[in-house]
Amino acid sequence: MIDFSSIQYNSEHPTFTSTFFTVLFSLFLGIMIAFTYDKTSRTVSRPNNYLQAIVLISIVSAIVIQAIGDSVARGLGMLGALSVIRFRTTVRNPRNIVFMFGAIAAGIACGVFGYVIALVGTSGFCLTAFALRLSSFSQAQNLTGILKLELPNDYKSFSELDKCLQRFCQSYTLNRYKVYVNEKKANLLLYEYQLQLKDSKTGSQLADALKMLPDLKLADLTFQNHPFETI
Repeated sequence: MIDFSSIQYNSEHPTFTSTFFTVLFSLFLGIMIAFTYDKTSRTVSRPNNYLQAIVLISIVSAIVIQAIGDSVARGLGMLGALSVIRFRTTVRNPRNIVFMFGAIAAGIACGVFGYVIALVGTSGFCLTAFALRLSSFSQAQNLTGILKLELPNDYKSFSELDKCLQRFCQSYTLNRYKVYVNEKKANLLLYEYQLQLKDSKTGSQLADALKMLPDLKLADLTFQNHPFETI
């Protein structure tokens, strides 16, 4: 039988049993977090390398914390060694960053032999992720898009244009406008709107309504199924 008395906090000289149990427990928690991410994510494509990274980084965190222990010299040495590595991978989704930090936190808790903290914290994290998946915070966003219009310099029907956008859009804003300098389009202005539809099926209706407005040329209307990044 395993002597659980050997699985105790000993930062200076951790035993083989405690180290093995730490790695095994951090692996289990990493798998829990990766499983939660896979089941609660709304993205169609979930890369396997990211799921593997969640599992592996929990083990790496536990190993690093156990190697440092209570030694300040080890900590400074590890900091210098890790500073050589340059992480240039950009994670654009904040939710992915949170799950990565969750795996790191679980590994750190295991590394300091805080198994109860690691288990309770990871369980709470995973249950909260499943609860948020079922809540209104996880509802699919309406389609967002970019609308580009070519208008004459003396365009007078902006009120009709606003009414048309209000009819089909949940929100919209004028991002920028462009003044043409070439002779062929010298009397035209390019207006670019950022908008969010009230319903994903009204995109074609919006395009048809815009075409009916006088002296207005629809240049481009592009939609995507995720909101624009604001930061």
